[in-house]
Amino acid sequence: MATQRDLSRSNRRTGVMLAGLVVGMVGLSFASVPLYELFCQVTGFGGTTQVAETVPDEAIDRTMTVRFDANTNKDLGWRFEPAVRTMEVRVGEQSLAFYRATNTSDVPVVGTASFNVSPHKAGPHFAKVECFCFTEHLLEPGQSIDMPVQFFLDPDLMDDRKMDEVTTVTLSYTFYPAPDQTKAQQLASVPEQR
Repeated sequence: MATQRDLSRSNRRTGVMLAGLVVGMVGLSFASVPLYELFCQVTGFGGTTQVAETVPDEAIDRTMTVRFDANTNKDLGWRFEPAVRTMEVRVGEQSLAFYRATNTSDVPVVGTASFNVSPHKAGPHFAKVECFCFTEHLLEPGQSIDMPVQFFLDPDLMDDRKMDEVTTVTLSYTFYPAPDQTKAQQLASVPEQR
C-alpha cells in the first residue's frame, strides 16, 4: 500500500512532467512557423519556389507556359500587375519577367511580397535567381517601380513523372503592407522641400 510520502513523490513527478510538457508545447508553437517555412523552402511544399545561385548549363527542348499573377492586400493601397501575363520558356533556360507596383495612396508605404507556384508540384522545380520578393519596397505616393524576377524551370523536372502532364505553371505574388512601417513614417514626417 502506498504511503503518503510515496503518493506525494508521485504527484510531484507527475506535476514536473506536465509542466515540462506545457513548456515543450509552448516552445513548439513559437518554432512552428519558422520550421514550416523552412520545410516549404526545402521541399517546395505548397508551391514554394526554390532559390538558386546558378543557372543550369543548358536548356532542354521542352517548353512550358509560365503565367504571371499579381494580387494586393486591401490594406496596402498599391496597384500591382505583371508586365506580361504569359511567357513561353524552355526548361533550364534563364528567363526574366517584370511586375509593376504603383502606390495609389497619399502616404508612403513599405510593401512586402509573398509568393507561390501552382500547380504545387511544380514548386520544387521553379527556381528564382533574383526576385523583388526577397526584399521590402518603399514607395512614395504616386511612385511606380518595375520589379524583376529572374527564374528558370529546373531540368530535373524531366525526371519527375508527376510533371509529365504539366504544361503551364503560374507564378503568383501577393503584396502586403510590411509589418515595420518605420521607413515610411520617417519619410512622411519630413516636410516637403519647396
